[in-house]
Amino acid sequence: MRKKRNKHMSDKKKIIVGLSALAFMYLAATIFFANHFFFRSQINGIDVSLKTTKQAEEKIISVISKYSLEIEGQDGIKGKINGKEIGLAINEGNKIKEFKSKQDSFKWISSIFNKNHEQIEGLITFDKELLKEKLNKENFFSSKEVNEPKDVSFEYSDNGYKMIPEVNGNKIKKEAVYESVQNAILNQNNLLNLEQANCYEKPKYTSKSKEAKEAMELLNKYTNLKVTYNFGSNEEILDGSTINKWLYVDENMKVGFNEKKVRTYVDSLAVKYNTFGETRKFAASTGKIVQVDGGNYGWVISKAEEVKSLIEVIKKGKDAKKEPIYSQKAVSHDKNDIGSTYVEINLTRQHMWFYKNGALVTEGDIVTGNTSANFGTPAGTYVLNYKERNATLKGEGYSSPVDFWMPFNGNIGIHDATWRTEFGKDIYVKSGSHGCINSPYYLANAIYDNITPGTPIVCYTE
Repeated sequence: MRKKRNKHMSDKKKIIVGLSALAFMYLAATIFFANHFFFRSQINGIDVSLKTTKQAEEKIISVISKYSLEIEGQDGIKGKINGKEIGLAINEGNKIKEFKSKQDSFKWISSIFNKNHEQIEGLITFDKELLKEKLNKENFFSSKEVNEPKDVSFEYSDNGYKMIPEVNGNKIKKEAVYESVQNAILNQNNLLNLEQANCYEKPKYTSKSKEAKEAMELLNKYTNLKVTYNFGSNEEILDGSTINKWLYVDENMKVGFNEKKVRTYVDSLAVKYNTFGETRKFAASTGKIVQVDGGNYGWVISKAEEVKSLIEVIKKGKDAKKEPIYSQKAVSHDKNDIGSTYVEINLTRQHMWFYKNGALVTEGDIVTGNTSANFGTPAGTYVLNYKERNATLKGEGYSSPVDFWMPFNGNIGIHDATWRTEFGKDIYVKSGSHGCINSPYYLANAIYDNITPGTPIVCYTE
């Protein structure tokens, strides 16, 4: 029994001795770390583990005295900055001691597992002007060929649009280089890659950008369609081969329309299909084919409105059939655009006919404008503006009430003239109207009852 007790006492003593030894080691280390940096301690990237503040300062001075920074640029361009060239030194002061004072020596065990890194601002100093001077002489800034970065762009072909990849270029960002180099020196880094440090100007949009992909989709949407214009029996086909010339992508990858170019296209339609005021070959009732110049009749495309309309049609991205928006319409798109319902006025013979759907409704002699007084009725193809019963025609020196009033060229129109007893012949030469078509009552009445606004009025001389 005594032997067992002695053995138990012996084991207890060993534990006590072991614990005492551990306590002694802990206290000894605590005392040591009261004046030394913990394990895994760094100041501005320089290892100062297990060193006193003085030893740490000496270590930092030793490191920076040999310090150099290699700089890598594009196309294999390299540069080097030596600490001595820029007056690299340690800043005097108590910054290292301040860092040490934050260390609780009783917690030294935790430093075995945790990093104890400190970036002390202002610990290392250098001459910034000398640094700039040195950098400005490097090849990064003195490259003779500077290639500007270019955003992704788009090119049209028969198969639609494709992306032209962006160009990174080699244009350096000086301020970014200055800042990156300074930070590298302060952190005591030995290598700086300018590409990785984002010191080159980059394209805003690349082929992988969401905005570029959306622009591409929209460009193809606008050009993968066909717009068919109808001009009676004639058609004009508009497709991507023309539309692509109107499109552009701005600096924010927004697709837009060059309205001036769209207007040029609409202008070409107007040149081809507008008939307003043009010279017409007219089959007169006398059997002759006469040339009729001028007037205000004919097709007129409203160019500004049609540009807007066409752009909106294209934006829908679907095939479409359309007519232009007209500010004035004629009866037909045929070569004879006046159709078969019209008033015919022969200024030479002083005679007027009215045809409706190709059938003669009425005809008779008339009196037109007084040519001796320069009031001659202008030739041309016109359109009836409106018609009115019981109107009073007023002008300089006259006021004439009429039963039937049908204006077609400003203040010139067809009306009854009950104050006249005869019509036709050469009355108009010296005793004509102020430009209007003076008609017998029956003739004005018959035309009024059968005509509608918009009907062509053809005035001509033989």
